[in-house]
Amino acid sequence: MDLLNTLVDKGLRRELPTREEALAVLATSDDDVLDVVAAAGRVRRHWFGRRVKLNYLVNLKSGLCPEDCSYCSQRLGSQAGILKYSWLKPDEASRAAAAGLAGGAKRVCLVASGRGPTDRDVDRVSDTIKAIKDQNEGVEVCACLGLLSDGQAERLRAAGADAYNHNLNTSEGTYGDITTTHTYADRVDTVNKAHAAGLSACSGLIAGMGESDEDLVDVVYALRALDPDSVPVNFLIPFEGTPLAKEWNLTPQRCLRILAMVRFVCPDVEVRIAGGREVHLRTLQPLALHLANSIFLGDYLTSEGQAGKADLDMIADAGFEVEDTGETTLPAHRATAGGCGSHTAAGCGSPADGGCGSSEGAGVCGTAPAGAEPEVPRSAPAGGRTDLVAVRRRGAGTDLAPNA
Repeated sequence: MDLLNTLVDKGLRRELPTREEALAVLATSDDDVLDVVAAAGRVRRHWFGRRVKLNYLVNLKSGLCPEDCSYCSQRLGSQAGILKYSWLKPDEASRAAAAGLAGGAKRVCLVASGRGPTDRDVDRVSDTIKAIKDQNEGVEVCACLGLLSDGQAERLRAAGADAYNHNLNTSEGTYGDITTTHTYADRVDTVNKAHAAGLSACSGLIAGMGESDEDLVDVVYALRALDPDSVPVNFLIPFEGTPLAKEWNLTPQRCLRILAMVRFVCPDVEVRIAGGREVHLRTLQPLALHLANSIFLGDYLTSEGQAGKADLDMIADAGFEVEDTGETTLPAHRATAGGCGSHTAAGCGSPADGGCGSSEGAGVCGTAPAGAEPEVPRSAPAGGRTDLVAVRRRGAGTDLAPNA
């Protein structure tokens, strides 16, 4: 396919595809999806080999957010039956982080619900960063606390944070349909504040909210212009109790095409599969590793993920290897410029993420109350799997051992 050969050549040269080429990737048929994966996989392997970076989420504060993001279980007015608790103490957060690091993660993503941190909150998180770094040599820490005020990014950097996550989520043109309590420009401003403070910037998107192909291309091109080191790709989990509960718009093949388009547009950045991979990619998750070079290990912020051991088995069975703590995540031209993956410059590898870079990073994922019978939404395609959506009831904020 001439299109794919052109995109591979451009990806190897770090050349931006045209919008028409990016849209054409999304428009390919399911019959061609393996060809698309193979082509984007060449670009992924050129810049990242067969390494897969593992990231681990710690939800420092869950629920009770004053913002109205439609996708979010922690939003104002959410009826999702998620865990709700105030700030974890530094030692509690450090214990939670240790579980993920023991499972093979090299980055810990510290996430808190809310519009943005107060100066006191920055102090809390700074103490937590120091506790985690004192107890775990070589660990990378990413903060995801919402909109930043002047000087807060610098304070987090001084406390030892390596990166800051704040997702654009969707295109500028449709942002007002998703959220009204802050603007797209507010999000761009926070990513720029992270950059200016010397933090590795992490910013991504959420697919499956009813957006068009043009919207997806718009947000990915906007991300390329912002030049984050890490781009988390989230797939909406349409939890009951949120305004987007009936938006089951994704198939495994659609998710693969979206990841491939992101890889072609952002060839040399860390592309992370974040929230929703288990729900929407399902048994095709191993194919997604040919496109993305980073995932979250274990559970997310308010929803359960695949068992940590299953993640590790999947990586090994697919012929990939877990990235070691001592390895630099990004290609040399980015790492030596002080980007994500550099231990000697501004930041390191990147996430919710997921969570910090995950679709839950802004408090996205919720679920129906425990024990509730899942109801298949009327708009769900035949592949919609509401039975795979489960609220997190272990790990941070509970007395149960985390999944890592």
